[in-house]
Amino acid sequence: MIRINLISGPRNISTALMYSFAQRPDTRVLDEPYYAVYLLRTGVPHPAREAIILNLPQTEEKADEMIFGHPASYAVLFIKNMAHHMEVLDHEVKDGLINVFLIRDPRLVIASYSRIIDRPVMRHLGIEYQYRLFSRLLKLTSAPPIVIDSGLLLKSPASVLRQLCARIRIRFLPEMLTWVPGPKSYDGIWAPHWYGNVHKSKGFTAADSAPRTVPDHLMPLCEESMSFYQKLLPFALKPQD
Repeated sequence: MIRINLISGPRNISTALMYSFAQRPDTRVLDEPYYAVYLLRTGVPHPAREAIILNLPQTEEKADEMIFGHPASYAVLFIKNMAHHMEVLDHEVKDGLINVFLIRDPRLVIASYSRIIDRPVMRHLGIEYQYRLFSRLLKLTSAPPIVIDSGLLLKSPASVLRQLCARIRIRFLPEMLTWVPGPKSYDGIWAPHWYGNVHKSKGFTAADSAPRTVPDHLMPLCEESMSFYQKLLPFALKPQD
């Protein structure tokens, strides 16, 4: 089985990418299996906190079992993970996974995230951790880990997805470009709090061109985040059409 480990920051298009892979007949998807572990280890007051803790594995070992523990009839397992969830794990580098880093311009992330979490910190955004984990994996592997920039993916979804599938060594399927709008059976229980926009979508749509304002008190965080983003961006898959 091929296990794809998506490592994303928040307020990105990670859920849309999960929906994309869910259209494949050979693929099963998992939505943020380490979320409860993250909440228990950090104590952060996220929306639907208690329900998440009750409905997901509460230990890293139990979450690992969801990924590695059972034989399956599907060829591909797509795991959507948040970078800040992985950062608190005892074993963040797990054998048998193809790691894919999904990054986004921090100015857009912070402008969106701050509408729900008033004072995010670097850990919440995940970009520093993504860079540090990417650098660590770069030293452990002969080829660079895969990086996708959401802006480039939205600009040319078919081209970037073809390249992604080629890197993973699976066949690109046109079905990955569209899905039926609305909630999904494989959504996490937190979906009503975070997935409103993606539930309205039926595919990868061009990014909203309206200006996004970063609150003044978050500008230092934004500037620091940009330094890590700019180090990862050169590795991102580029549109070829």
